[in-house]
Amino acid sequence: MAGEVWAIAEQRDGKLRKVSFEAMSTAKKLADDLGVAAAAVVVGSGVGDLAAEMAKYGAAKVYVADDAKLAQYTTNPYAQVIADVAKAEQPQIILTGASVNGRDLSNRLAAKLGVSLMPDCTEAGIEDGRLVVTRPVFAGKAFGKVKSAGEFQVATLRPNVFDAVEAAGAGEVVSAPVNLDDAALNTTIKDFLADAAGKVDLTEAEIIVSGGRGMKDAANFEIIEKLADMLGATVGASRAAVDAGWRPHADQVGQTGKVVTPNLYIACGISGAIQHLAGMGSSKVICAINKDPDAPIFQKADFGVVGDLFDVVPALAAAIEKIKSEG
Repeated sequence: MAGEVWAIAEQRDGKLRKVSFEAMSTAKKLADDLGVAAAAVVVGSGVGDLAAEMAKYGAAKVYVADDAKLAQYTTNPYAQVIADVAKAEQPQIILTGASVNGRDLSNRLAAKLGVSLMPDCTEAGIEDGRLVVTRPVFAGKAFGKVKSAGEFQVATLRPNVFDAVEAAGAGEVVSAPVNLDDAALNTTIKDFLADAAGKVDLTEAEIIVSGGRGMKDAANFEIIEKLADMLGATVGASRAAVDAGWRPHADQVGQTGKVVTPNLYIACGISGAIQHLAGMGSSKVICAINKDPDAPIFQKADFGVVGDLFDVVPALAAAIEKIKSEG
């Protein structure tokens, strides 16, 4: 029988990230189409309890690599452990999220397995027993349909695009061996610079409010932050705003920042350069606020407001606050 379809779980501080469930649900769907089992891979330290969570989304089997050496994510050890298990078990498809860690891990993993990588997929299916995906090309100006030519396929899934659907699996836990020598442990995490407490990462946020060059100054992002608080959203920024020093690089949305796919993206004072559109163009609903009626962002937006953001954004925040207080 052909090998399993795997989803690599991504965890942080012992908690699974949403993209893990999206990958697991997609793995289950592909496995059903192929008539094989879906499995999950969980790597870390003290992560045994996470197996049950992956089983809720369809994992018939969960390979758990639990070792103190894997307490913090670093590229080579994680890739080495997963590659060792893959070589022994021979899955036919491995999926992971196209998150910051997922992009980093998938490249090294594919290299260790000697296979090609299908990155940043927005659709995935099976044709003639092979994985077929849709992914953006040319900075998001077009989408390509790609079919793997190899027996072994590795792909990353764009976060917030694929549904996470509960479908209980058996969840058989299999202990995965961890054989790491000193050469594999060639990176040490010295310190973490924590982000704002409670802030949802841009790649997983369902609502994002972003500011661009039109914000004029770092202090003016206060109005963006207030609107984001009203909506339960995460704040983003264009490259121009980040280059000006108004926001940290972690907030940058675009081709050289983070690729996001929220349910709602509100662009404030962002003209809509192609590099920015490449990072947020697949958002489900896009609202643009800009005083230039010819700004390229309006060509991509579902809703547009031509006006001064310093008038529109506070008015929008006040209206939302009023609705929430009345509700």
